[in-house]
Amino acid sequence: MGVSCLDEQSDRPVDWAQETVLRNENKMFRSALAITGNRADAEDAVQDAFVKLFEKRPSFESSEHETAWLIRVTVNICKNLLRSPWRSKTAPLSDSYPARNEEQSDVLQAVLSLPAKYRAVIHLHYYEGYSTKEVAALTKQKESATREQLTRARRMLKKYLEGE
Repeated sequence: MGVSCLDEQSDRPVDWAQETVLRNENKMFRSALAITGNRADAEDAVQDAFVKLFEKRPSFESSEHETAWLIRVTVNICKNLLRSPWRSKTAPLSDSYPARNEEQSDVLQAVLSLPAKYRAVIHLHYYEGYSTKEVAALTKQKESATREQLTRARRMLKKYLEGE
């Protein structure tokens, strides 16, 4: 084992950045992909979130707090991207989101057909395992609004899946 050098601007080891990326990139990417429905946009959002982290260099109470901060920043970047007037409304559905079987593929297709605000809460709650209170904090909305979005999204998913 080698000795890690210290970053000049903080007391963190230089490999802190690499460890942070490796620990969080998959969860952030899945969240961004669920919201944007587009691999390139999801990659851009994750990259932008890491840039914000490395520029601001905030201190966190724990790695869970850091992950929550990164997810919240990623969600906000995705929301801004979707509001952008330059965003193409005809972006193809990404084939890179994993589904183990045909049934999961149908459910995934249904989730990705939802409007972005519903995709975000469904993904964070069901795929990432956050509680409604945590999803509300990550998306910067009231907990009651999050519960209502989950209810509406479930109804939409039920209609979509029963229609097939």
